[in-house]
Amino acid sequence: MAHHNMFLWIVSVLLLQNSVLAEDGEIRSSCRTAPTDLVFILDGSYSVGPENFEIVKKWLVNITKNFDIGPKFIQVGVVQYSDYPVLEIPLGSHNSGENLMAAMDSIHYLGGNTRTGKAIQFALDYLFAKSSRFLTKIAVVLTDGKSQDEVKDAAEAARDSKITLFAIGVGSETEDAELRAIANKPSSTYVFYVEDYIAISKIREVMKQKLCEESVCPTRIPVAARDEKGFDILLGLGVKKKVKKRIPLSPTKIKGYEVTSKVDLSEFTSNVFPEGLPPSYVFVSTQRFKVKKMWDLWRILTIDGRPQIAVTLNGVDKTLLFTTTSIINGSQVVTFADSQVKTLFDEGWHQIRLLVTEQDVTLYIDDQQIENKPLHPVLGIFISGQTQIGKYSGKEETVQFDVQKLRIYCDPEQNNRETACEIPGFVSRMDYFPPSVASVLSEQ
Repeated sequence: MAHHNMFLWIVSVLLLQNSVLAEDGEIRSSCRTAPTDLVFILDGSYSVGPENFEIVKKWLVNITKNFDIGPKFIQVGVVQYSDYPVLEIPLGSHNSGENLMAAMDSIHYLGGNTRTGKAIQFALDYLFAKSSRFLTKIAVVLTDGKSQDEVKDAAEAARDSKITLFAIGVGSETEDAELRAIANKPSSTYVFYVEDYIAISKIREVMKQKLCEESVCPTRIPVAARDEKGFDILLGLGVKKKVKKRIPLSPTKIKGYEVTSKVDLSEFTSNVFPEGLPPSYVFVSTQRFKVKKMWDLWRILTIDGRPQIAVTLNGVDKTLLFTTTSIINGSQVVTFADSQVKTLFDEGWHQIRLLVTEQDVTLYIDDQQIENKPLHPVLGIFISGQTQIGKYSGKEETVQFDVQKLRIYCDPEQNNRETACEIPGFVSRMDYFPPSVASVLSEQ
């Protein structure tokens, strides 16, 4: 009986997870639904072998089952190549995940030499060029050896056509320089290595996250010497135009914004997060305030005003709350009540950082890890409502506070690179190392 109940619960969860429509027909936006043309370019040469090729096919199925397939959502194509490329699955040929996965399972291994450049050019000419959809275009090239033709020109032509290229090298016969020539830059984001085909499962979740970042995070935020995919929420809500008074954060040259109760920092969510949020991200804000009530530093509301995602400061209990969606009952709230959370309420400048993953959320204050809380699996967000900052909870009244930074980084690894250097008097982790060591660490 217990096993039967567990089975029913699992089925109900899966049904909820695959449901993207609300009762009124509104779509939950996420990387499951973001309109994307995604093409896998698979090495089918002799060095792969039939058994490993079956592993690749299962990997493909496990990746694509995370997306909603259809003309309004994601369309997947597959090219297999050896001496010549073969169009196994054209873009748009399947309007359901079940049919797509069945087609992937029926692909037959070719065998032959390795002509990766010809395969990339083929995908550009016969898949992407024939797609009439103006949307995100991604190609994932998987190979286990050095190409017997030139890859550089074909890869450059694909990138010139606004196609994002990932390169996955399997085994010791792959060439680092060739993979870098295929993929977009930086190679730390777009090039992957695994020791053999069995190990390819290790990068499944990473690839899922990276594909999501490409489809839902079109903008980039300049950070040090690199650009990070993400959302500058202050920019998205027009803070520069709406808030006139700037505040210097002495002794730094950085300035913040003085938000008053007369300012309305609201925007349609569809303008700020048009395709929703990725499954993992980093929320970062730097602010100071005096208010002792409960207020939302940031929130995403449904069209009828219900919070879907929120970072809430409770001035009564001196706690921080994080609200997000939930596959179990639609919404979930976790409370951070560690004694160090109280420092946020001392009227000084502080940085809040939340590392949100599919399993948990971790709070950092001023670059120090405070608490970790588990999360139920989440759903996509509805984008027909509003995104707001600095509002009393449950109200439209603006809180008076100062803010310098409010961002979301789509790459969870940015959590390891982010510091609170904008806060006056902050001592970076790098300050504890000699300059030569700190320089190396900052580049990693």
